[in-house]
Amino acid sequence: MPKRQDLKSILIIGSGPIVIGQACEFDYSGSQALRSLREDGIETILINSNPATIMTDPSMADHVYLLPLNTKSIVQILKEHPQIDAVLPTMGGQTALNLCIEADEKGIWEDFGVEIIGVDIDAINITEDRDKFRLLMEEIGVPMAPQATATSFLKGKEIAQEFGFPLCIRASFTLGGAGASIVYDEAEFEKALSRGLEISPIHEVMIDKAMMGWKEFELELLRDDNDNVVIICSIENMDPMGIHTGDSITVAPAMTLSDKTYQKMRDMAIKMMRSIGEFAGGCNVQFAVSPDENEDIIAIEINPRVSRSSALASKATGYPIAKIAAKLATGYTLDELDNQITKSTSALFEPTLDYVIVKIPRWNFDKFEGSDRTLGLQMKAVGEVMGIGRSFQEALHKATQSLEIKRNGIGADGKGYKDYSQIKEKLKFASWDRVFAIYDAIQIGMPLSKIHEITRIDMWFLKQYEELFELEKEISTFTIETLERDLLLEAKQKGYGDRQIAHMLGCLESEVYKKREELNVNRVYKLVDTCAAEFTAKTPYYYSTFENEIETAEGTKMHANESVVSDKKKIIVLGSGPNRIGQGIEFDYCCVHGVLAAAECGYETIMINCNPETVSTDFDTADKLYFEPVFWEHIYDIIKHEKPEGVIVQLGGQTALKLAEKLDRYGIPIIGTSFKALDLAEDRGSFSTLLKDNNIPYPRFGVAETADEALALADELDFPILVRPSYVLGGQGMKIVINKEELLEHVVDLLRKIPNNKLLLDHYLEGAIEAEADAICDGENVYIIGIMEHIEPCGIHSGDSNATLPAFNLGELVLEQIREYTKTIALALDTVGLINIQFAIKDDKVYIIEANPRASRTVPFIAKAYKEPYVNYATKVMLGDKKVTDFDFNPQLDGFAIKQPVFSFNKFPNVNKKLGPEMKSTGESILFIESLRDDQFYDLYSRRKMYLSK
Repeated sequence: MPKRQDLKSILIIGSGPIVIGQACEFDYSGSQALRSLREDGIETILINSNPATIMTDPSMADHVYLLPLNTKSIVQILKEHPQIDAVLPTMGGQTALNLCIEADEKGIWEDFGVEIIGVDIDAINITEDRDKFRLLMEEIGVPMAPQATATSFLKGKEIAQEFGFPLCIRASFTLGGAGASIVYDEAEFEKALSRGLEISPIHEVMIDKAMMGWKEFELELLRDDNDNVVIICSIENMDPMGIHTGDSITVAPAMTLSDKTYQKMRDMAIKMMRSIGEFAGGCNVQFAVSPDENEDIIAIEINPRVSRSSALASKATGYPIAKIAAKLATGYTLDELDNQITKSTSALFEPTLDYVIVKIPRWNFDKFEGSDRTLGLQMKAVGEVMGIGRSFQEALHKATQSLEIKRNGIGADGKGYKDYSQIKEKLKFASWDRVFAIYDAIQIGMPLSKIHEITRIDMWFLKQYEELFELEKEISTFTIETLERDLLLEAKQKGYGDRQIAHMLGCLESEVYKKREELNVNRVYKLVDTCAAEFTAKTPYYYSTFENEIETAEGTKMHANESVVSDKKKIIVLGSGPNRIGQGIEFDYCCVHGVLAAAECGYETIMINCNPETVSTDFDTADKLYFEPVFWEHIYDIIKHEKPEGVIVQLGGQTALKLAEKLDRYGIPIIGTSFKALDLAEDRGSFSTLLKDNNIPYPRFGVAETADEALALADELDFPILVRPSYVLGGQGMKIVINKEELLEHVVDLLRKIPNNKLLLDHYLEGAIEAEADAICDGENVYIIGIMEHIEPCGIHSGDSNATLPAFNLGELVLEQIREYTKTIALALDTVGLINIQFAIKDDKVYIIEANPRASRTVPFIAKAYKEPYVNYATKVMLGDKKVTDFDFNPQLDGFAIKQPVFSFNKFPNVNKKLGPEMKSTGESILFIESLRDDQFYDLYSRRKMYLSK
């Protein structure tokens, strides 16, 4: 059945600001859907309040509304666009679904004659109302854990008495496991029950008998109007039941299922999807399987929308689920659509993988002091990474190397735990480091049977770990001179980094690299091709691995490298790695725009990134995508293979910037601002000399490397003092101290966490106003793209402040100083590209807090507020293609735009919610107001000092 001709204009609801449980995977799916609909000539109207994403870029939809996600905004849009035929609510997570249901209940869709496509309300209601869902599953013969619904405290207690502990409590109509927990006794139960009833918008909880120790699996499905169903991907959680899938280490394809059970699970998933309603689109189904020979299957839940897992499944298989789901929603059937990878087979074709992917979540517990770090039913991760390898071991290593937590992979880096009771504790209470603690347990001699007993992780995975340890033990008996080629190749095939092998051999990383070159143990690149090479793949989407040489009939020895290097001029853009607090989706936005601008300048574009949730890792964003860790060894090998004109580092946040020094040392051209200038801005001493030479004021400061030096400095600087480590993002480790006791405590703590770091101590300007400016500089000309004033006082991290564009309370004298200093600093730092400068204003005098000659968190916000593609312009300047004077700048903004931070404190109920110099927000929304008399502005301004903490 071809596309419906009656759907000419479609409204898409986005997911709003990023929060824990609903992150950039919906930016990816929403962007895919928009592109998919526009390909078919359908007019697209988008509502989403998040300014940091590609999805809300003016180029993505015909009409973009950066409005609050509520029914008032929906009505406003429907009045302005009476031509809207349908709404697609499945691309914006739970936020979009909930808003769609609310609008339906209020009769809004009916009043405006708008059809809901991609899902039906009955399907949402059945899957969210756990009672209805259970009854339906009973009806179609799909087993579930014993469960019941409670709408009151008393009813909940009766159910607990009937089932017995442990129990699992889930709140209805919530996302990311909000309000869900496993309870082992009555006291815990009563607390969790009250919280669940409170958090659920309909004050209802589902109480299940907890299937502790059972294995957890997910299937990603797509269905069309002809009832064709394809299973895109099977995903196995390495962690057993009891940990939210967003917090679990997951593996695709499933590793430990017998084929018979997998076929049974497929049949059940298809039956479940067909039973919940007549809709065409995507679906995610979760199952638990008993860890014995019987492999009994029970259904956990079904989500009739694209989800976190579908972004992962898309990147794992190369099958763009959201893109196809959007087409199915408009009437196409699977057999009419092309497989996007092969272009010669149909989309009614189930992907087959000849590689393994491992996803590891990325947590930010360090930002929530005093938080409960154990993992459970409520999601706590802020991002994730994915590793692709030819084996589970290789993929696991690549994923751990992608996390950016100062680990070089699983073990073999001297950072493991050694104490038996500490390791046992780490295994028992799963947290961010259990993936490493398993290796440590094997290393200290804990038997696999004991590890299995504590963690309930399948023996197959534990044996994979054991093999890795055995290999490390064997390699450690050699030296770099005596190591044999076969052993080195095996270590590389199992994912060990050169740094880890150097650690085993007691030599330098560069020596291992040299040895690899001598022995011809080199990376080769393979295509991610959806069909295990059965058909030719047309998509340039690669991962690296190691292979033995093959000998041809003519006797030539060679490797099968599927990444063919063209003779075009190339630019590499380094991605920003996993999402985390301090470095979020706004840097992915910048990377995508960098890639698109470089392509406009005639370059072949190459993207390196390991984040499965984002648009930058879409296989058709850059000319070539390397899904690899943003980790020196991997990057260097790609650079040697591709030989680019240069590498762009200033768009990928701190992740890419940290690699600038290495690139510079190895003589690889950095596009735009040089490493010397980047480093000068980070080195507080040199930067202050630069400010002094240019007569620019800055707060009194000093640099300390020991606690004694810090105490001596305190006498010169006067309290309060702002203490911060250098080379960090998101204000990590920053604190305001008011006496020597606090200073000593914080300095000792910082030097323990970040050894050999230079600490910066500034006199804190109490009561100052904070402002920031972003600018583009070409080395000669400077254009200030925006000056923002923070509503909160100086001392609250800029990422946690409500930033107002343009400034609302700074006189012309102050603004003139800001403009002059911005231009002077940008030129003095030889900036080529973007620069962000932060200021403190006290008694009409402007002081410089810091300057960052790179893309900042605020650039996408200013671009959306002024409707100008600033990253595109800046990239062309970096490439030397254009000068600042070549652009016709024309910012358009009536009134003010406010960047409003959004927090995820609800995931950490016992944490201090006060704000300070260390960033804690997970996302942001944009608010447009016509004047400062707006009630919302008045409300923000009246509360501005409430949260300031040390």
